[in-house]
Amino acid sequence: MVRVAALITFLACVVLSEAQHEPGYCAFYEECGRNPSLGNTLIPPIVPCLDYSQARAISGEHYKKFKQVCPMLDKGEGNTFSCCSIKQLNSLETSLTLSKAVLNRCPSCADNFAHLHCITTCSPNQSQTVKVTKVMNVTQLGITKEAVVAYEAYLTTNFADTSFQSCKNVRIPATGGYAIATMCGRYGAKLCTPQRWYDFQGDSSNGLAPLDIDFKLLNEGDTTGVPEGVIPYNGRALKCNETTASGGEACSCQDCEESCPSVPPPAPTPPPLKVLGMDGLLFICIILFSLLVVAFAVYVYISFSVKLQKANDEEKGKRKRKGKDQNSNEVPQQTIHPSDVTCADKNSLAAQAFLSSLFRAWGTIMATYPLLVLLASAVVVAVLSAGLKSLELTTDPVELWSAPNSQARQEKNFHDAHFGPFFRTNQLILTAPGRKGGIYNSLVFGPQNFSGLVSKELVIELLELQEKIQQIEFWSEDLNRSASLKDVCYAPLNPSNPSLTDCAVNSLAQYFQNSLDNINAKVNMTYQGATREVDWRDHLVYCLNSPLSFKDITDLGMSCMADYGAPVFSFLAVGGYSNDDFTNAEAFIMTFSLNNYPRSDPKFKVAMQWETEFLKIVQDYQKNPAANFTFAYMAERSLEDEINRTTAEDIPIFMISYAVIFVYIAVALGEYSSWKRILVDSKFLVGLGGILVVGCSVLASMGFYSWIGIPSSLVILQVVPFLVLAVGADNIFIFVLEYQRDVRRPGEKREEQIGRVLGNVAPSMLLCSLSESVCFFLGALSTMPAVKSFALYAAMAVLMDFVLQMTAFVALLSLDARRQDSNRCELICCVKVDKEHSNEPNEGFLLPFMRKYYAPVLLHSFTRFIVMLVFIFMFCACLFLMLKVTVGLDQELAMPKGSYMLDYFSYLYKYFEVGAPVYFVTKKGFNFTTVEGMNAVCSSVGCDQFSLTQKIQYAADYPERSYVGIPANSWVDDYIDWLNPGSKCCRLYTLGPNSGNFCPANISAFLCGRKCMTTPLDGVLRPTVEQFNRFLPDFLSNRPDLQCPKGGLGAYDTAVVKDENGEIIASRFMAYHTPLTNSQEFTAALQMARELAANITEGMKQIPGTSPDFEVFPYTVTNVFYEQYLTIVPEGLFNISLCLLPTFVVCCLLLGLDLRSGLLNLLTIVMIIVDTVGVMTLWGIDYNAVALINLVTAVGISVEFVSHMTRSFALSTKPTHVERAKDATASMGSAVFAGVAMTNLPGILVLAFAKAQLIQIFFFRLNLVITLLGMAHGLIFLPVLLSYFGPGVNKAVLLQEQLQANAKANEELRMKSQAKQVYENLSFEEHEIKADSHVDASRSSQITEEEREAKIDRF
Repeated sequence: MVRVAALITFLACVVLSEAQHEPGYCAFYEECGRNPSLGNTLIPPIVPCLDYSQARAISGEHYKKFKQVCPMLDKGEGNTFSCCSIKQLNSLETSLTLSKAVLNRCPSCADNFAHLHCITTCSPNQSQTVKVTKVMNVTQLGITKEAVVAYEAYLTTNFADTSFQSCKNVRIPATGGYAIATMCGRYGAKLCTPQRWYDFQGDSSNGLAPLDIDFKLLNEGDTTGVPEGVIPYNGRALKCNETTASGGEACSCQDCEESCPSVPPPAPTPPPLKVLGMDGLLFICIILFSLLVVAFAVYVYISFSVKLQKANDEEKGKRKRKGKDQNSNEVPQQTIHPSDVTCADKNSLAAQAFLSSLFRAWGTIMATYPLLVLLASAVVVAVLSAGLKSLELTTDPVELWSAPNSQARQEKNFHDAHFGPFFRTNQLILTAPGRKGGIYNSLVFGPQNFSGLVSKELVIELLELQEKIQQIEFWSEDLNRSASLKDVCYAPLNPSNPSLTDCAVNSLAQYFQNSLDNINAKVNMTYQGATREVDWRDHLVYCLNSPLSFKDITDLGMSCMADYGAPVFSFLAVGGYSNDDFTNAEAFIMTFSLNNYPRSDPKFKVAMQWETEFLKIVQDYQKNPAANFTFAYMAERSLEDEINRTTAEDIPIFMISYAVIFVYIAVALGEYSSWKRILVDSKFLVGLGGILVVGCSVLASMGFYSWIGIPSSLVILQVVPFLVLAVGADNIFIFVLEYQRDVRRPGEKREEQIGRVLGNVAPSMLLCSLSESVCFFLGALSTMPAVKSFALYAAMAVLMDFVLQMTAFVALLSLDARRQDSNRCELICCVKVDKEHSNEPNEGFLLPFMRKYYAPVLLHSFTRFIVMLVFIFMFCACLFLMLKVTVGLDQELAMPKGSYMLDYFSYLYKYFEVGAPVYFVTKKGFNFTTVEGMNAVCSSVGCDQFSLTQKIQYAADYPERSYVGIPANSWVDDYIDWLNPGSKCCRLYTLGPNSGNFCPANISAFLCGRKCMTTPLDGVLRPTVEQFNRFLPDFLSNRPDLQCPKGGLGAYDTAVVKDENGEIIASRFMAYHTPLTNSQEFTAALQMARELAANITEGMKQIPGTSPDFEVFPYTVTNVFYEQYLTIVPEGLFNISLCLLPTFVVCCLLLGLDLRSGLLNLLTIVMIIVDTVGVMTLWGIDYNAVALINLVTAVGISVEFVSHMTRSFALSTKPTHVERAKDATASMGSAVFAGVAMTNLPGILVLAFAKAQLIQIFFFRLNLVITLLGMAHGLIFLPVLLSYFGPGVNKAVLLQEQLQANAKANEELRMKSQAKQVYENLSFEEHEIKADSHVDASRSSQITEEEREAKIDRF
């Protein structure tokens, strides 16, 4: 037997060596049957018979088929010779059909591809091009023939390179990748070369080539190693921008760079503003600082000169001096005449008098009937709070941060309504750090780097984890049965009734169809004369580089397609690689995709339950010490879960914060004049009452809005109580401290005293509360739901807090004053102390300190000048920093420290090689069925050079600017390719009951002998309107396979939406962003995508018949979150401006149209806001919606720091600005410091211990900044500013005081005059009595000193 085999081999070699290479001769002819050296293949490996003979003249049907398959070799009937039979032509056509399915987009490429195989198979000079290197005996129908199973083909590099260049950029629209990637084996598109491309075509192990072809590419004229008589083929290959001989047009720009029009690159981004080599904004701020300092210095100089002149005038006696009248009473330095009083002064006095009298009467009533007032207040609060039973808490981030009428929200609603919501992603990113990798010397692919992660052990462990997750089962109350992954999974190729294997699970294990047997498979293989074992590593190398393959090129013969029928692209299976060195990846990626049901759908809860079980399994696996992976993970529900979890966990921190504030208030409000009265004079219950007033105002606000159906949020629960507490505590301190510093007048009742004190301070409380409330109501004009609802809740809470302070708190203070007057202890009211309350006013510690030390030092002339310089510098510096603030909110900041989501985001940014998908969605109004409509969308041959998909391609050429990483797929392109008669995709039944209906490609050609369309002469295939509408449903429901990879099921079945009339009302084209790692990149990507979509819209509107309201828009699932950052700067300026407006208006109105006080008030608040944003930049606090809420809050808190001081200064009647500033700083500054600064600071400091990064950054850091800057501006800058620029003394008030002083002096003079007259009368009577003593001696004894005093008393 061995001798027979050796003889056969010897004879074969003799035959091959005797073959000649002459023109007009064939090397093989006719089919001999299947290649005996090949096993399972994707198509039958029919090989030709060895036959060295002359080429045959062809005619008739043979000629027609030849002309159809190899038109480039046609010489005309009668003059055409060929080396292939009609059977060979049919086999060649079948083989070329598979390639044409992806290459027909570019006619010249398809022509060159056919040209190559026609030359080697059918050329009449075949023997001059090929050299048979291996034959085998094949027996067919009892006849044994020698079959060619391997040969060498000689080509010039000119022909090979031109052919390759014409094909290398041809796209596969469904994937956005290159067709060459599927035809170059493990090298993919990036590493493919002409030699590698031809090697793959000639490799019988790929399942497509019927025999082995060794392509020899030689430079023209190079004869090295060329057999005698062989002439390397040097025919003319077409360039991709050339037309074909059969009339096919040049390839489109997307498939051929040479066909692209001259498109200028995008304009470079404008360089930053520079002036004299420095930052332009910095230069402007330096100039502004210089101007302000110079202006201030000039003002100070002029003021000093005027003051000096006035001093000289006084010395000359030109001004009135302070003196005494004839009764030795001191009189004011300047006498005010009624004509000197302006209208504004009168209005201011009238406003103050009206408000004071009103609140005085109100306070007296409230203090007189405290129990009734408390009961009525409790009833009102209870009625409003009852609305909490229907409280709706918004936790959905989309509802929270995206306005319902915003562009992104409307786009999301449109997309979800027509295509369904974007599927739910559940993902693991697994690594194995510290494991040593190595080099695997593959038989087929050569040395390959394998990281420590890519090992058989870990691939199997990955599969085990995947299967454990896939087998999740749980009881569903909504389905009333056990549920599993198949009930909720995304199954693109079998959406109606999926099994577990239909679910879209993307992982590296899918390259082995999730089969342990496939992973363990190994086989000995002979390749290029060497025989070695090939195993899972060879298969993996091939699949990672060619994921669309149905069969690898090793003898393993396994598919690369996932078990659910779709490809798994390398960037979805592995991450952390460079230069497409996939096997050296640092991470495995495993993704489970679920359908995203509406929240009202019962299956939404089922999906949520599955994700809960998914998280349990993953977390248990993570705790398993035997696990070899270090990994990060997330479920679709994770973001919302973690935000809610951290909020719940940080509630105790907020409670502690409020408790600290309460303890401070309770302690700070007390009077501590004596240890014996410490329990009497403490204000624990008053402080508690103040806290309860704040709490009740918040509850009433929340209940009121719950009644009317405005939802709340966790932000409101966290911020509003804090804000109202800051505002309310200030008012409480001002009121209580004023009461403690006041002395009850003779004959004045306690209730009247409380009313009088309230009349003094309530206008100031009204000024602040009304400003803040109106500020927040105007803030509700914001388009962001979270900001809007916060503003509404805050406005109502501040308003309710003021109302309750004017009612319930006044009543509480009245009850407490009654207890204190009775010397009863707090908490144990039955216990009394003996020590009486002092009648002296209790000024506490702060007031004397600020009057004696702080105010004089602050308002010293030198200190004032330095303070102004420092704050001007702060303002200009922070103005520069404000312009540099980072806009955005990175999603990881929403997570608490230690959250597993932080690890996931870190892994995501580190290991992912592609960004999120972006859909370009078309709305109703465009006619896709016309030729013009198709050309305006597609990107293949005959399409417009600036079509929809072509413009996206142009954008993808500049990913660093456009953020488009992978160009869009196109159902229009694939539909046209699917219709192309050059492929087997669209055929019609010609036999059987389905005759005339669509026939899938996997059905025998015997039953389906008719193509849907005929081949156009120019190669530009376009269906008629009738054909378009007829075959589109068949395309969308056609499952892709090897015979027809262009089927639309899975890729496009949900991408086209038609109405009941068959009109396309929505469609989408999917591209991919580049990897986006922070909110600035997400925002920029959204902006660039919108600009691109707007450009596409304008172009498509030029097509006749397009509706004027037609639109193309980009949709990414993250757009609703990041759209706000496109407008948040102008919106923030708008909101803060609206908040500043009432602070100015209300201040002016309540101070009697005092414009200067209003402007100074406004200026200080603006400086606080600017400085706050500047410090945000320094402290790394980004500007976003949460920061905007805090800045709106900052306006409210700034009002507390500023307005009380401004009003106190405006009403002061001290003779000079400095003295009035000292008076306001001492009296009102001490109350503001105790009530606002010291109330906020302890509570803010507690927030530093919160777990949530959002709370630490935007509530601790930002509120600390706001409080410190507010305190600095209110207690340092504002007094100095008022001392320089404050309004003059209100002359109406001075006139009133002058009149009161004169009236008092006159009254004292009258009383002294009358008393003198009485004494004189008494003396006269005594003289007469002495003179008449002889008349009635007894009468004189009755006139006593007591009688005289009694008369005086009666007087």
